[in-house]
Amino acid sequence: MHLNERSLIGQEVAGYYIEDVIGKGGMAVVYLALDPRLSRKVALKILNPILSVDDRFRQRFILESRTVASIEHPNIIPIYEANSDEQGVLYISMRYVDGLDLRRFIYDRGPIAVGQVNSIAAQVAAALDAAHAHDLIHRDVKPANILLAGDHVYLTDFGITKHRTSISGLTQTDQFIGTPRYMSPEQINKEHIDGRADQYALACVVYEALAGRMPFERDNDVALLWAHLAESPTPLSHLRPELPLEVDGVMMKALAKSPDQRYPTCTAFVGALRDAISGEIAPTRPQQPVQPKTKPKAKPKTRAKAQTTTARPATAKPRMSGRLPLILTGVVAAIAAIALVVALMLSNRGDGMLVYKPTPAVPMTFDYPDSWTALTHVDLFAIASPSAPQFESLFLAGSAADWSEVNNLEPGDATGLYVQLADTLDPKADLQSMQETLSTMLPGKITFTTDPSRALIAGREGTMFVGIMHGSGNSGELNVTGYLVDTPTRPALVLYFCASSACDPSLLSKIRTSVALT
Repeated sequence: MHLNERSLIGQEVAGYYIEDVIGKGGMAVVYLALDPRLSRKVALKILNPILSVDDRFRQRFILESRTVASIEHPNIIPIYEANSDEQGVLYISMRYVDGLDLRRFIYDRGPIAVGQVNSIAAQVAAALDAAHAHDLIHRDVKPANILLAGDHVYLTDFGITKHRTSISGLTQTDQFIGTPRYMSPEQINKEHIDGRADQYALACVVYEALAGRMPFERDNDVALLWAHLAESPTPLSHLRPELPLEVDGVMMKALAKSPDQRYPTCTAFVGALRDAISGEIAPTRPQQPVQPKTKPKAKPKTRAKAQTTTARPATAKPRMSGRLPLILTGVVAAIAAIALVVALMLSNRGDGMLVYKPTPAVPMTFDYPDSWTALTHVDLFAIASPSAPQFESLFLAGSAADWSEVNNLEPGDATGLYVQLADTLDPKADLQSMQETLSTMLPGKITFTTDPSRALIAGREGTMFVGIMHGSGNSGELNVTGYLVDTPTRPALVLYFCASSACDPSLLSKIRTSVALT
């Protein structure tokens, strides 16, 4: 498989004709492809070639993918074929679902209605329990792997699974399987896992869908994994006051650090959640206090008084010896977490943010990663990017831009922020007028992938649009999320752009909330 995933577009791979890139993760690229044998479109996942050198992984991948293919369940994405091509690269052909994944849905809309979350979670739970019944564990349950086709939900990405008897850690080639944002403590600790690891991840997804944010949000992967190991999330009832307190107890149980303290199945978890939301279960409290300050002060004294019936030294020593192994275990786990995420962090360029200082061209401030460079082009626009000079030239050229230099960038470098003020911009324009105006200003034609919507930026209500910017003659393309907002002087465009495989919604959120007018 070529390192440039877009180079395969228009090519034939394992009998499939590649049409476009529709997704990318750390271990695979998913293409929209045509199966000429049956004249149908498929989602073709091609795994990173480095995985093919791991013979055990290769054998397990093909075996377990075929096992998943044999599971007939309405909420598991059907698998058509799993094999390797002539060069030994692993691939898997699946049903193509023309819908939205839950990650994009949450990103576009924020917290989701409780009833809809119940429906989505119930269908995902049913799919997971069906897989667990076949001794398969998904191990990477996350919003991006949950596809929404109207009211119907599909769980996908079963191509990289693990048998329940496998440890959760690395492949022979040191490729880590899983996503830190949704990873259970036992996966982080490389312990033997079962379906309750998927339940933990599903609970993280449910939390995110209800709160509009993940249970743990940290600045880097080490801190994130440590939070999964040792910290408790903010109770959902604090973020969604309309939710009963009983929901907190259900979530605490599903997110328990020990799998033995969780529900026996994913369906049991979702059922308990549904009952808690509807008020059909007796009020319960979380197994551990959500906030220590709500704990009655008399209880510790009562326990201490009861313990004074025995010798005080005997009381103190067991308490210390009981806590010390937990602390040491946490330290060891943290060291393990650091080792596990080293590879994940190699591509990070820094976690800090810098502030763009106002200029006559752009009289506003915004944050951007300290690994980026910010440039202001005379009095026209400002740009911040890891490849600021290249994108300065691109945006300066307008619709006649030459994309060749940008196309040679690595996906992680083909990202950034473009800000311009112009009288021709109109946040209240109709869709067609907005597209036409943007296409004349920018280095490519804008195609909206969703209808523009109202959104807050810089403390003002503006218009948000999501789409793709295509260079002339399809010479290149970038995903874009833009905001149009009126300022005291002229309307402003704040445009986040990225290669399709390198878009970072969390970074966009940080940037958007940092924008301030001066």
